[in-house]
Amino acid sequence: MRHDKLERELNLLLLLAGNRGYTLEQICDRIEIGRRNFYYYLEFFRDCGFIVEKRGKIYSIDRQSPFFTRLQERIDFTEDELLTMRRLLEASDKHDAVATNLMKKLDRFYDFNILADNVLREHVAHNVSALYKAIKFKRMVVLRNYHSPHSLTEKDRLVEPFLLMNSNNEVRCYEPKSQMNKTFKVARIGDVEVLDEEWLNEKRHRTVHTDIFMFSDEEQRTVEMTLGTLAYNMLKEEYPDSSIYINKVSERQWQLRLPVCSYIGIGRFVLGLYDDITVTGDDGFKEYLRGKIEKMKLE
Repeated sequence: MRHDKLERELNLLLLLAGNRGYTLEQICDRIEIGRRNFYYYLEFFRDCGFIVEKRGKIYSIDRQSPFFTRLQERIDFTEDELLTMRRLLEASDKHDAVATNLMKKLDRFYDFNILADNVLREHVAHNVSALYKAIKFKRMVVLRNYHSPHSLTEKDRLVEPFLLMNSNNEVRCYEPKSQMNKTFKVARIGDVEVLDEEWLNEKRHRTVHTDIFMFSDEEQRTVEMTLGTLAYNMLKEEYPDSSIYINKVSERQWQLRLPVCSYIGIGRFVLGLYDDITVTGDDGFKEYLRGKIEKMKLE
């Protein structure tokens, strides 16, 4: 039915627009479509104005696509509306579960320390506007007097900005001098100077992924394992987002194919429930576990 097809199209759109990248095989498995239909849907998305990207084997849709921009304009709250809602919720009954849940959702998506400071808010808005222009026209910029808390310095940074992140509080850039992709805090930028020079290193731009354990990296690896009942229940309870990566294979066994940015989070989980888990891949993860087990052996 058409409704079923539309549901697949919407699910595919959500998958491609997420912050995790997927290969063709992973996408087809999750959406339950064939390769031919996948390419048909991609062509349909392009015709509708979506910017479809492929980096290596990873497919994604650029969230700067015109449709997302129009959608954001329709549903986003203004800063004054957000502050008003926040004050009303703060004044509500502290035992009101609905109000508490709304507060958590607002805090998750908006930085109220920035919104409540008028001077800082205007400063950030100016920087975001300049960065958006640079990204749109693929221009290089100079981040003037960027304050780095790690090196305790303030200096200019010549970069190629290509993605605004975290409700526009951060910008992902490629820095030619270090030949690295880095994430900069917009509020720490003194000023943004947009240059006439176009990007020179677009093929080196890399977005950052975040796995269910909240580890981030430019690259992801897929680990595979069979979970017993205890491990399955613990994973679902502690990490609800893991559910889309789990398939039931028998009455008491579940198959987990999970993209991770680091072996640390999933390694901690596996080692804590080692007797209820059988690891089948990848080889790097197996070697990581062997090293951890060897170090834990008592003298």
